[in-house]
Amino acid sequence: MDDTPALKVAGLGHNYGGFRALDSVDFTVARGQFAVLLGSNGAGKTTLFSLLTGLYHSRDGRISVCGHDLKRRPSRALRRIGVVFQQRSLDADLTVWQNLRYSASLHGMSPRLARERAEEETARLGMDDRMNDKIRHLSGGQQRRVEIARALMHRPELLILDEPTFGLDVPGREAILGHVRALCGRGLSALWTTHLLDEVHADDALLVLKKGRLTKTGAAGELAGCAEPAAMRSQLAAFL
Repeated sequence: MDDTPALKVAGLGHNYGGFRALDSVDFTVARGQFAVLLGSNGAGKTTLFSLLTGLYHSRDGRISVCGHDLKRRPSRALRRIGVVFQQRSLDADLTVWQNLRYSASLHGMSPRLARERAEEETARLGMDDRMNDKIRHLSGGQQRRVEIARALMHRPELLILDEPTFGLDVPGREAILGHVRALCGRGLSALWTTHLLDEVHADDALLVLKKGRLTKTGAAGELAGCAEPAAMRSQLAAFL
């Protein structure tokens, strides 16, 4: 496996006027790694997400995706990223297939390839029987699955998800988490942002963001000093 990190962030900072939203953020996400960016509301997670996906640009620091600098080679970097936003972004009046086909066209994919990829990704998510259903007729968890399928249509190497389980019930959250973890087991890298402690597993690569600074990095269980879920959550809560 290529040892170039899927994501490397060095000295990243960002200001909103006189407010320092991010300050000297450094971390890497290895190939095939599931990394959790944990922080309370207002910690800077959304700002960091916006910088990583090219929605914002910062003068401070560097972002590299699979060895491609986001500032100097944005097209090469961004095409290696799949993105799932916190806010729903599917067209509710279109079907699952129409949403996926439109996304595929933006990546220059032929209709035939788009169909093959759409069928493959929805099958993995147990949604292949809903391809002709309009988005508005799907549950919140099903819509999230479609958004993940859409993010994977162009075969990215890194998946970045911003609070992807927002508004879902516990079974829905667990299903989405389980799917993304399984994808990492097949070589995809993922950066999962959340404020929910129960979404963190002991062997996850954990990044704790607090007031714009990374205050803890490492395996979650090691940082917490325990792997038992309830005790680990209690310790992680003290980091926020």
